[in-house]
Amino acid sequence: MTVVQVSYFSDVLCIWAYAAQARIDAVKEKFRDTVRLDYRFCSVFGDAASKITSAWRDKGEYTGFNAHLRTVARQFPHIEVDPDIWLKTRPPTSASAHLFMTAVQQWEHGLGAEGQSGSATSIFDKVMWAFRCGFFRDCRDIARWDVQCELAEALGVDINAIEKSIHAGTAFARLAADYQDTDKMHIEGSPSFVLNGGRQKLYGDVGFRIIEANIQELLRTPTGDQTSWC
Repeated sequence: MTVVQVSYFSDVLCIWAYAAQARIDAVKEKFRDTVRLDYRFCSVFGDAASKITSAWRDKGEYTGFNAHLRTVARQFPHIEVDPDIWLKTRPPTSASAHLFMTAVQQWEHGLGAEGQSGSATSIFDKVMWAFRCGFFRDCRDIARWDVQCELAEALGVDINAIEKSIHAGTAFARLAADYQDTDKMHIEGSPSFVLNGGRQKLYGDVGFRIIEANIQELLRTPTGDQTSWC
């Protein structure tokens, strides 16, 4: 059976990635075991304060960014955004949440779980969604270890195993590889879909039909002998 590998880069504090989860779910439902999703992280809000105050310096800084996010959220009825997003809660970085989720990936892989492919929802999927909802919907500081543990433990995550992965440095190494690959592969931002060995990249607010067409073409010509018309 032909399986298409899709690397999916996102930042947990990116609203476009929050909205794109519905498309991820649709891909899994449509293609099931013929698509393997490899969840990766990119650093858009690695230093959140600097990003927002510089990018929105002449547009109201946090107040302007808050208004922008609320406008974006109105385009996607399947997501919820707290009216005070980035006003009453300001996570200093997305990196700590990425590190925690990377450790969850490693722990779940060690259990022999194959939640990255098919229509099944892995524990990692659930944690990632809980973190996104925790921030955007509930305005919680998901950069904090205690918040991360609370959200993840409720989903059955072994926090002791997560700590071991982080303390041993293995989670740091995997996250560093993700960040390095964003440079090597010229990932423009969050979210980004990478297919066909890096030859096809879909960045930003990309509709499901476009993602579907790219995957269908790779399933049609899995050897890459023909040039894709997508």
